[in-house]
Amino acid sequence: MSLWDLLGFSRSGARHAQGSEAESLRSISRKLDALPEDQARFLAAFAYLLSRVGRSDLEVSPEEASKMEQLVQELGDLPPEQAALVVEVARQQHRLFGQVDDFLVTRELNRLVDREQKLHILECLYAVAAAEGGISAREDQEIRQIASELLLDHDDFIAVRRRFRERLNVLQPEKASE
Repeated sequence: MSLWDLLGFSRSGARHAQGSEAESLRSISRKLDALPEDQARFLAAFAYLLSRVGRSDLEVSPEEASKMEQLVQELGDLPPEQAALVVEVARQQHRLFGQVDDFLVTRELNRLVDREQKLHILECLYAVAAAEGGISAREDQEIRQIASELLLDHDDFIAVRRRFRERLNVLQPEKASE
């Protein structure tokens, strides 16, 4: 199963399992297939954006991965193993196809959510960035780029960012160089 499948870009009707997939992946994938299509698409795009922020400093820490799984589980009302699968698929897809797919995934998310949901997504992105304690300048810049791609006003971005100001490394003298 790929992120493209979840987003419906290469969907050919029924999904079929590859012979090399692990049985646990096939089992969980079938459970995700049971979700309404828009919910599966939303979760896939949401997890992809979380991965984008997590990888913006080139490595997703265990704390960031855990926070991503928690957020996907809560927003998707999924059991932990399904949330872990969604996050892992999104992480792998971003690792393999990041930057090429970034805009396409964000455009799809724009289609699925309203302004209030976009603001909540920004909060979640900052929560992932802050999972290790501080928010690096790279993570902050990636979130700013995502806010722009989500067609949010700069004031909207600043309002959400302000809630995380104590975690912004750039505002902490001892961490400003990170």
